[in-house]
Amino acid sequence: MSKIKLMSHLVAGYPTDDLSFTAAKALVAGGADILEIQLPFSDPSADGPAIQGACTEVLERKYRTADGLAFIEKLHKEFPDTTIYIMSYGSLIYTPGVEAFCKKAASVGVKGMIIPDLPFDYDEGLTAACKANGMINIPVAAPSMSEERLAKLANAGFPYIYAALRTGITGTDTKIDDATLNFLKKVSAGGSKIYGGFGISNGVQSAALADSVDAVVAGSVFVRIITENKDSKDKLYEAVKAKAAEITHA
Repeated sequence: MSKIKLMSHLVAGYPTDDLSFTAAKALVAGGADILEIQLPFSDPSADGPAIQGACTEVLERKYRTADGLAFIEKLHKEFPDTTIYIMSYGSLIYTPGVEAFCKKAASVGVKGMIIPDLPFDYDEGLTAACKANGMINIPVAAPSMSEERLAKLANAGFPYIYAALRTGITGTDTKIDDATLNFLKKVSAGGSKIYGGFGISNGVQSAALADSVDAVVAGSVFVRIITENKDSKDKLYEAVKAKAAEITHA
């Protein structure tokens, strides 16, 4: 049984800094190769109820972008060999200036940026700023894109593309069928490696995707597990670790 690469999504600071760090440790122990850390945002366009609720709860504590970056820096020091990406939304990085934000992100150990609401061809200079700071911009492909636009993205020369496996919001179950696999073929047609996610919550799904993506992405499932176990640090750790192991060793 070969290991499946996992990019696991985590909301920085949810439900507390300590428990969020515990969850990150559990994800790495369970086999996660990449930590996709979401900086909480007040009006997300792609996140389902679990992640939206987590973001709202963290923001109510007056959590700032600087707190999220400090959390990432701590993670990077603890797990220097684990790739860390930031996932957030355009206004959060545009407000301080894209260049300034990318420089700061790189300095705390971030290797890439996933900003779903910045189109790949109108990205406010994000791709260039990432490159200048030793990071990559990872654009998002969605099944709702026109064939022409999808082909343009696939052939734009990005090292990695995040393929959202269906339209809508994260968190509801995704069926991996021929249409899904066909979409992934189109996204990878230009040679980019693919991260595939949106509604991935179990080993059956990750096994179905494994041959078509470089890494499977799972997020809402972990947020739900963290929410269910936030009263016990030990239970949270074990439950998150077990789910990561299920997805990576399907």
